[in-house]
Amino acid sequence: MCPRKRKPPVTPPAANPDGWAGFTRRAFIKTWSAGTLTLAVGHNAMSSETAQPDETLAADEPVQLTLDVNGRPHAVLVEPRWTLLHVLREELGLTAAKSGCERGECGACTVLIDDLPRYACLTLALEAEGRRIETAEGLMDGGQLGQVQASFMKEDGLQCGYCTPGQIMAAEGLLRQNPEPTFDEIRRGMSGNLCRCGAYASIFSAVADAATHRKG
Repeated sequence: MCPRKRKPPVTPPAANPDGWAGFTRRAFIKTWSAGTLTLAVGHNAMSSETAQPDETLAADEPVQLTLDVNGRPHAVLVEPRWTLLHVLREELGLTAAKSGCERGECGACTVLIDDLPRYACLTLALEAEGRRIETAEGLMDGGQLGQVQASFMKEDGLQCGYCTPGQIMAAEGLLRQNPEPTFDEIRRGMSGNLCRCGAYASIFSAVADAATHRKG
């Protein structure tokens, strides 16, 4: 008969000066810190779920505003997403500003806002409240053409005419800032407006003619 094997004696764990056997003071602190962090994260998550979101306007929620266009106030009800171009054409019936590329590349929609040329297709109607807006219709005095308009007619600065209102407003804005531009300054000032017919030479001559008449 084989002798029965005896199990080795179990050695008791050594005394732990930081705490009881199997759980040190350091481990306790780590566990407690982790639990506190979990509670804090959970509380913040619950707070974010119950917090009220910021009040924002829906894209199709009408807003009442007053636009100063060509020296006259216009009370209109607009949607926040509507551009100034849309409001001018569809709500106020001012169709001189044309809808071209609708991404700020052709300049057919150019208007003046506080005497500066701006693309109406890239300007929200809400942005224009409280500012002076001018379109090509506003340059006329009754049935009399404004000077820039008359110069465009004189110098034949158009062919199809689709871009002409935007060209006229860009020229008007240029001459208000620089009444005596050089030829290079005219070219740079009009560079944001495209003419698909290629009537640039006549357009530049029209701007120079308008500057001469205003000076005289």
